[in-house]
Amino acid sequence: MPGTIKVGGDYIDEKNTAMAELEQPEKTEVVVDENTRTMEKRIVRKLDMTLMPVVWVLYFFNYMDRNNIAQAKLDSFEKDLGLVGNQFNVAVSILNVGYVLMQLPSNMLLTRVRPSLYIPACAMLWSCVSASTAAAGNYGQLIAIRFILGIVEAPFFPGAYYILSAWYTRKELALRIAALYSALILATAFSGLIAAGVFAGLDNVRNIAGWQWLYIIEGSASFFAAGISIFILPDFPESNSGSGKWLFSEEEKKLSVDRIARDRVSATSEDEGIKHGLKLAVMDYRTWVFSLMLCSNHSAYSFNNFFPSMLKGFNLGSKTITLVLTAPPYLVATFIALGVALSSDRRKERGLHIAIPIVFAVIGFTITVSTLDKAGRYFASFLYVGGLFGSNSIIYAWASSSLNQTPAKRACATAIVNIMSQIGNIYAPYFFRPQDAPRYVLAVILMTVFSGLSIVTVMFVKSDLRRENKKLLAQEEESGVKANLYTT
Repeated sequence: MPGTIKVGGDYIDEKNTAMAELEQPEKTEVVVDENTRTMEKRIVRKLDMTLMPVVWVLYFFNYMDRNNIAQAKLDSFEKDLGLVGNQFNVAVSILNVGYVLMQLPSNMLLTRVRPSLYIPACAMLWSCVSASTAAAGNYGQLIAIRFILGIVEAPFFPGAYYILSAWYTRKELALRIAALYSALILATAFSGLIAAGVFAGLDNVRNIAGWQWLYIIEGSASFFAAGISIFILPDFPESNSGSGKWLFSEEEKKLSVDRIARDRVSATSEDEGIKHGLKLAVMDYRTWVFSLMLCSNHSAYSFNNFFPSMLKGFNLGSKTITLVLTAPPYLVATFIALGVALSSDRRKERGLHIAIPIVFAVIGFTITVSTLDKAGRYFASFLYVGGLFGSNSIIYAWASSSLNQTPAKRACATAIVNIMSQIGNIYAPYFFRPQDAPRYVLAVILMTVFSGLSIVTVMFVKSDLRRENKKLLAQEEESGVKANLYTT
């Protein structure tokens, strides 16, 4: 937007904007009148009623379809497939190998295709692949299915994350990312409840084991949801396709593009395509610091695939009771994540809203490794589940808003951050050695260490962005062009 803020348009080629702005003799502000504010509220409300519910439901099934192996472990899954030693750990880990390999190519492709077709198509594929786990007869077949499942699931989260950042401003994004992330938390919670019902009511019905019914039922529901999403999911703000054709007026589309452009962190508007965006992302050291931050966070919550097994070691009751008791910590974590995100958005602060919940996770892990008391260990699970899941979504929102100098850079940088975070999901399952069951002391100690590393990277980024903001303010004084600052 010439003559306003020194940023490039989010989907507009305005390569002379920065130079034009430098020629302005006085500071200029974007004046937003009451009609514009009303229209913005209407746009956000429409997005909250269409885009958010669709990506939430798809992410719910995305995580449920990959994580139901944790519940299957409590059934006859390992016995039926002949799994021995650490083969279950390998099955958990291998999915993330496929996930890592596909994420960056997928996000680069996403900038050139229609999300309303691409993402639902991927969801249909992963639904079919996940359901096919029920047909696995041995370890080799399970590994092949899990690897392919990682490939077809990989496009979803970074793609959804990218679409949300294309529509929502920074002050709106953390709460929406947390709302999206609540789908993951609730999927984990309801996986236990669904598994408890399936194992109790359908085990060996038509000679099909309970864990097989679990994969069939959840895969079918996921496929159905993906089919419906094609008709509701909007494409990018400037697109004339998808639900945006009937959801937004031309004036609303234009404002959607403009408001994201105004929200960008101050930078030149150079955007030379996806290859240049990849170069910018790779050369920015903050991309790698955020990657380490999120990788450490993911390493710390590696308990997720073993949580039912950990609770089984508490000797709290039968298999059904154990599965039911997996739900409360995740249900509480959902409210924590939303509350932290709401506070982060209102206060326009990220670092402390990430670090403080992780401190509670460290306390929870410390209690877990220090006592054999059942009640104490179960209470501790609320601390580390709530602390780690409460902070994770803020990291995503922070990375997106800090690495958004061009649309292509944001797409590549967010994919890189997500890819590197998945490396933690590849090696972390091996923390849980079979010989350490049911306490998994080594795993808990390692998760504590990675939680601490995550806190260190958070405080480094917060300090670094504060220094960068001082530089931007100094440039503002010299040029007379208002700077748009990083959120710290």
